Amino acid sequence: MKKIAILGTGMVGNTIGTKLISLGHAVMMGSRTENNEKAHDWAKNNGSLASHGTFSDAAASAEIIFNCTSGQVSLEALQLAGRENLQGKILVDLANPLDFSKGMPPSLTICNTDSLGETIQRQFTDVKVVKTLNTLNCELMVNPGLLNDPGNLFICGNDNEAKTEIEALLRTFGWEKIIDLGDISAARGTEQLLPIWVRLMGTLNTSKFNFSIVK
Repeated sequence: MKKIAILGTGMVGNTIGTKLISLGHAVMMGSRTENNEKAHDWAKNNGSLASHGTFSDAAASAEIIFNCTSGQVSLEALQLAGRENLQGKILVDLANPLDFSKGMPPSLTICNTDSLGETIQRQFTDVKVVKTLNTLNCELMVNPGLLNDPGNLFICGNDNEAKTEIEALLRTFGWEKIIDLGDISAARGTEQLLPIWVRLMGTLNTSKFNFSIVK
């Protein structure tokens, strides 16, 4: 059993947190305020292994932290979590730097020569940032078996031991075909899949699809 923090109370955080609880991990959902209604309801519905608190509470209690916040507020959320509470820990970054200010489809606020994953790693140098799960619908993140062929999952980060630990955790979600793309700069590539992902969602009229690499 791991002690895991979920930063963010939206659909992604709810889905990831619920899956981790089902696998026997202790999970605290963090938000800006101690008594966030969504976090309270999630904890109430998920039994004794589930709890909730502030971003700081959640990060302090955890061995592994999942960033499930919107990419535009991720850095602020991590600052609120507290540098001292993140130090030396694995941060699994699921966020994408999407800008919806001009409607659909969204654009990327960071791209080409940088990424949100890299930005987080630069600002929190003593945190082991692992970028993964950001190219998928959240239902598929925790249940790849919803597809006849689940396809591939991408992972990247500077710390090989951290990636190995997170890969092992992802395999308990059901993922088998995981591609390690290397250091955190590979987050540029996975984050830049989002524009084509959004287009495919509209064309296919579903969010339940994935990328499969064939060679």
